[in-house]
Parts: sequence; structure tokens; C-alpha cells
Amino acid sequence: MNPGRKLLVNVVDGYGDTPGERLETVREAGFDGFFTGWGPDVPGYRREADRLGLTYGSVHAPFGKIVKMWGRGEETDAVLSELLDCIDGTADAGVPVTVCHVYIGFDFDAADAALRDFRGDALRNFSKVAERAEKRGITVAFENTEGEEHMRAVMDSLKDCPSVGFCWDVGHEICYNGCRDQTALYGDRLAVTHLNDNFGATEEDGVITWRDDLHLLPFDGKVDWESVARRLVKCGFDGPLTFELKKADSSGRAGGRYDGLTPLEYLTEAHSRAVRVRALVEGVGSRK
Repeated sequence: MNPGRKLLVNVVDGYGDTPGERLETVREAGFDGFFTGWGPDVPGYRREADRLGLTYGSVHAPFGKIVKMWGRGEETDAVLSELLDCIDGTADAGVPVTVCHVYIGFDFDAADAALRDFRGDALRNFSKVAERAEKRGITVAFENTEGEEHMRAVMDSLKDCPSVGFCWDVGHEICYNGCRDQTALYGDRLAVTHLNDNFGATEEDGVITWRDDLHLLPFDGKVDWESVARRLVKCGFDGPLTFELKKADSSGRAGGRYDGLTPLEYLTEAHSRAVRVRALVEGVGSRK
């Protein structure tokens, strides 16, 4: 495998028909490991990771209904229950980290209302998630997305919880967080990275939408990778470099730049970009 710190990438269905086929593609491209979403294939990924000698870095919790955590009632209870099941499943599979969003949505009036009216309920719910992670001996890493104030509320309320970490999504920082330095807020708890590129908020009227979240290969967008490297070193982060990338261009904003590549060709190119990022990080580290 690669020298230096490990390079991990997300796994999607298009890389093969089974967990084994997908991970064989990941390994052939040169990556040391991977992460997945939460679902019934997690045990299969665990078995195949062991067979292939790959690192299973994290499991991403469901987030499509995460806004319901900022509420009350049966829907809120169902989302909380699913998160707790994800924590248990991650631990059962021997995976060290669950990545979790704290909010979803771009209706900022609704976001403000949720923060005002359901703050206490949501913080109690997220506390239950953190407590389950601590009980099961894993980390729950909350990820920067839209809803920055919601993220701050959760991270501040759980600042003394040893099971809580931070997942830094570099692309989200420049498209959802207005290029505001998220590591300055949470870098001391950095547990996992989601490294990817994009073009920032590209609507002329400044409106931010999911269409800006492209998950491009590094160096294909506007992210300052030298800055990313410096900040990773400043945080003292010494874990794997994990990349969250998307070959498909569902938004149309990326111009279909990867459409002609096979999954292996795409992941091989992704690995070459990951090696460049790692070289930047190690170069900064060697100058300290």
C-alpha cells in the first residue's frame, strides 16, 4: 500500500455490483481504505475490507430527515432511533467513526425558527446520540453543512463529551459556510475529513443551494489546497485523509467532466489527486 498516511475514499454503487467488487475497484485504484453510508451492506463491507486488507474508516449516518431532530413527536423519535441504530451498527462492524449531519435545508426562516423553538429538544436528542457513541466506544463526528448556528449549538453543548468529534468537509466550507474557517471553530476535535472541491456559491444572487455541493476531485475547483494542508497540520490531525467525491454531475454545474471515465479510471485519477494533497500536507508538516 501507499507510504505515509492512508488515503480513503467514499464507496458508491456504481463502482461495482457488490461490496466486494466495489472495494476491489477502490483497492485497484490505489486507495488504502474507504467509508460508506449506513445500510444493510455495512457487515458485508466489513468482511470484504478484512479480506482485501482495506481500512473501513467511517460510516455516514442518514441525513435526509435530520431536520426532524429539531422538533418533537413521532417523526423526531424515528430519526433519533435511526441514528442510534447507526451508532450501534457502526460499532458492531468495528468501524471507529459515525459521521452525522446536524441540519439540512436552505429555508433560513425555518432554520431560525427551528433553532429558536426546538433548540433544547434537539440538543437533548443529539446528546443521546453522543452518549450512545461513548457507550459503544466510537466517535460521532458532526459535519459542517448548512445550518452553521445549529452546528455551533450542538458542538458547544457537547464540548466536554469525549465521544464527539468534528468532520471537516472542505467543499462545504466554501459553498455552504461562506469560506469561514471551520477548523478555527472545531479543529481541536477534528476526527475525520471529507476532502473535495467545488466552485463556491455560484448563483449570481448569492443564494446557496445543494447545487453548489459538487464534490469535485481536488484541484478542479476553487479550494485553496495549500491552506487546507496548513490547517490540517495546525490542527495536529494525523489520521487518514478521507476524500468524499462524486463522479456523477446531477446538478449540471460540473459540465459532466468525469462522464467519459470508467469507475476505475475515475478512482485512479482521484487517487493521483489524493496523493498530491497528501504531499502538500506532509510538506507543510516537514517544515514545522
